[in-house]
Amino acid sequence: MSLRLGDTVPNFTQQSSEGEINFYDWAGDSWVILFSHPADYTPVCTTELGTVAKLKEEFAKRNVKPIALSVDDVESHKGWIGDINETQGTQVNYPILADPDRKVSDLYDMIHPNANNTLTVRSVFIIDPNKKLRLTLTYPASAGRNFDELLRVIDSLQLTDNYSVATPANWNDGDDVVVVPSIPTEQAREQFPKGVTEVKPYLRLTPQPNR
Repeated sequence: MSLRLGDTVPNFTQQSSEGEINFYDWAGDSWVILFSHPADYTPVCTTELGTVAKLKEEFAKRNVKPIALSVDDVESHKGWIGDINETQGTQVNYPILADPDRKVSDLYDMIHPNANNTLTVRSVFIIDPNKKLRLTLTYPASAGRNFDELLRVIDSLQLTDNYSVATPANWNDGDDVVVVPSIPTEQAREQFPKGVTEVKPYLRLTPQPNR
């Protein structure tokens, strides 16, 4: 199946490096970042999994649970985790799904035959507490992911869920934001007491409202 933004993501039960996981139960009321890997013992993935372990507190501050997937089995994952901990100077502190039967890979359309018909691509899924898909990114196997960018997008999603704003290009937490076009400027000035700067009638900026 092909998942689109706003779709309810499918549930699954699968083994992981931390035991059997029912995805919906494990996610609970948290946001989730699910990211896949082509195989165990691959160099780029080793750096990515270590990076996510080091960012665990940043994800936790945002009520986000990270979970990885690789098509190899649990025993392979456990050996690989030892290498990750050793080479990346960290401790893997989140589950890695085992997917030797490709069940989750197929559910989430992680295998792209024209890239490689046996291995998962580097897919990223950000899923909200309602189990709705909010972002997908797919990287080629040769390009490591930028997890600072993924944290930035999560900040944007959580901000814009709660306020009538959008985030402009290269926005970072604390920067000015865009007032959504559906709000007239006079109403915006009342709604955003920190001030509204009208660059164009359709482009209005205001300080980030939750700062």
